[in-house]
Amino acid sequence: MSLDGTLPHTLAAAPTLSDFNELIWWMVLLKVAIIFVFLLLTTMFMIWAERRVIGRMQNRPGPNRAGPYGLLQPIADALKLPLKEDIIPTGADKLIFVLAPIVSAAPAFVAFAIVPWGTTVSIFHHQTPLQLTDLPVAVLLVLAMSSIGVYGIVLAGWSSGSPYSLLGTLRSAAQVISYEIAMALAFVAVFLDAGTLSTSGIVEAQAHGWYAWVLAPSFVIYLFTMVGETNRLPFDLPEGEGELVAGYHTEYSSMKFAMFYLAEYVNMITVSALAVTLFLGGWRAPWPLSLWSGANTGWWPTLWFLVKVFILLFCYIWLRGTLPRVRYDQLMAIGWKVLIPVSIVWLLLVATVRAWRLDSHSAAPYVVFGIVIVLILALITMWDSAAQRRAARLTAMAGASAQEAEESEEAERAGVTAPAAAAATAYPVPPLDLPHYHGVAIGNETSSREVTGA
Repeated sequence: MSLDGTLPHTLAAAPTLSDFNELIWWMVLLKVAIIFVFLLLTTMFMIWAERRVIGRMQNRPGPNRAGPYGLLQPIADALKLPLKEDIIPTGADKLIFVLAPIVSAAPAFVAFAIVPWGTTVSIFHHQTPLQLTDLPVAVLLVLAMSSIGVYGIVLAGWSSGSPYSLLGTLRSAAQVISYEIAMALAFVAVFLDAGTLSTSGIVEAQAHGWYAWVLAPSFVIYLFTMVGETNRLPFDLPEGEGELVAGYHTEYSSMKFAMFYLAEYVNMITVSALAVTLFLGGWRAPWPLSLWSGANTGWWPTLWFLVKVFILLFCYIWLRGTLPRVRYDQLMAIGWKVLIPVSIVWLLLVATVRAWRLDSHSAAPYVVFGIVIVLILALITMWDSAAQRRAARLTAMAGASAQEAEESEEAERAGVTAPAAAAATAYPVPPLDLPHYHGVAIGNETSSREVTGA
């Protein structure tokens, strides 16, 4: 056996579906153990890296006491969590309260099973693909596991018997449904171009070009949805600390809380690995390393795969350290008014090009292409009209605010106190869309003073 892990005079071949019908039982168990350990170790590394990187971004030290550079801090946290008191609220449904963290964490591990993290190599003199399993509809398994995972969040909030947890649950259910639709539409464009739903087949289809360039709009949409699906900043509305006291897991402690924490990070790793598989060439070497004849043989592809995954995980940390949390109406508007319409129009365009490639003599692709162009122009017109209406509404609101300020000053001159003036009006409910969110000045104060408090 050579140093790169392949047998002499044998080139490593890309795995196919038939390769997974000839696996040995102990090889399957070995791969399961490798994936489980990899996800746990990567979670511990991500917890440490997130604290250190965000600390550097915010000009403060991260963990630096437990071990060199704070490397043992995740281990200290893992030892501390089981020792905390495990509290179950009196009014909780105990069975569901205990099962909810398991339902949330288990699908996150299962979804990684279809991710290819290397080509076919030799392990203990047995040729085997570096992938636990593959299916004709492998990518749909990820969507199924994502749908099941949200049940853990829903059951956790419902079984806690707390209104704050229930609010976090409702937010999470609406958010996952919204962004899962856009994610599935981004997948469909890949399926149409690759002609398969198998992850190994999709990686093989990117031998001559990554889908991140060929299907760039789908890749951008997936980047948005992967952040929304994992409930990470700026889309972490289910656990908005400012108004929900940690959201759906408010009543959880000890190992049950750790399970939710673990599920979040494992989901981050899984969706990042799926992004690499579907859009970034999978385990294939990037240019110019791909010019080397041995770049995609042996164990080298595993290195390229890990580098791509960790770059995407760093982007998660980058987003958390730089962007504020969006409002809930903004979150839903991005999902339903931007991502889903753009995905549908782009999908029609991809399907048209695909049909034109298969049958260039048919007039149907040209008709569909014309319809797509009309839809794009209609969407642009609708967005422009909506932007103009919103600008007019904000201007009117700013004028009304200035008028209210003048009336308040006149009331003070007339001797009417502020409480009396406030009692003459209804209960002060703030509007959903305040002008200073969009840079419109209120009175003599600018939006920068409203936001920063300067």
